[in-house]
Amino acid sequence: MSSSYGDRCILVVDDEPELSRIVKVTLERLKGWTVITSESVQAGLEQAKGQHPDVILLDLNLDGEGLALLQTLRTNPITQSIPVILFTATDSSDDRLELCPFDLAGVIFKPFNVLHLADEIIKQLGW
Repeated sequence: MSSSYGDRCILVVDDEPELSRIVKVTLERLKGWTVITSESVQAGLEQAKGQHPDVILLDLNLDGEGLALLQTLRTNPITQSIPVILFTATDSSDDRLELCPFDLAGVIFKPFNVLHLADEIIKQLGW
């Protein structure tokens, strides 16, 4: 089933390969989007610069460096305009979320219903 949201490219940067695989398969099948996955900060940064996805789903706790990657994405001229949605198992009252100095497109808390993920992305990005 294809969506009316065009040919979207989603970059998932998460160090949980099984979660990334589930997200990839679900978004590709439900919406026809292209989903790229990266399991490390460096790979995620390279994918973001090379592929320039429509949105990045970024694990806040990625190798303990999720916020550092977010900062790099936001200060790099090539990636600074790409919307970022944080993927996190962190409690919503976590100071890292409240004090985050970077413009986020949204936050999706783990665990989440993978069947509703595409709709949540669409809602948070206003697609």
